[in-house]
Amino acid sequence: MKATEALSDAYGRIHEVVHEVVEGLSAEELNARIDPKANSIAWLVWHLTRVQDDHVADASGLEQVWTEQEWSARFALPLPAGATGYGHSAKQAGTVLVESDELLLGYFDAVHERTAAFVGGLSATDLDRVVDTGWDPPVTLGARLVSIIADDLQHAGQAAYVRGVVQRR
Repeated sequence: MKATEALSDAYGRIHEVVHEVVEGLSAEELNARIDPKANSIAWLVWHLTRVQDDHVADASGLEQVWTEQEWSARFALPLPAGATGYGHSAKQAGTVLVESDELLLGYFDAVHERTAAFVGGLSATDLDRVVDTGWDPPVTLGARLVSIIADDLQHAGQAAYVRGVVQRR
């Protein structure tokens, strides 16, 4: 298996987990918080999608799906357009409310499609390209793509846990 195929497989697994977590939930379930400072499924999936969108757009030189396809307007969140959820307080996380699983999955699927096309078009040598010199050592595209996968899988797992708690209430 080539490195790019392994990355594509990993992003596909994120897609599967997110759909398993989100599909069929009501807005109330998606927006539920298991305590006042906990993140909801809506915030967790929105955040993992925003980070993936932001990082892949930066690495590919494309505009974020969030703005290009007007998902920002569809969500109509009381947050700056560039917000990804990184560093959000509990109060800010609580403002990420969605009206349906279709809205949340629509944005996620659009970002997944963009990511899959980008990763599918990469060669092994592309993965060595430095995409962020703000770190020591500088971050390569391969390292950035793995970082996104790690972050997304953590948040998808957290969302799965929240789903279990919310559905047992």
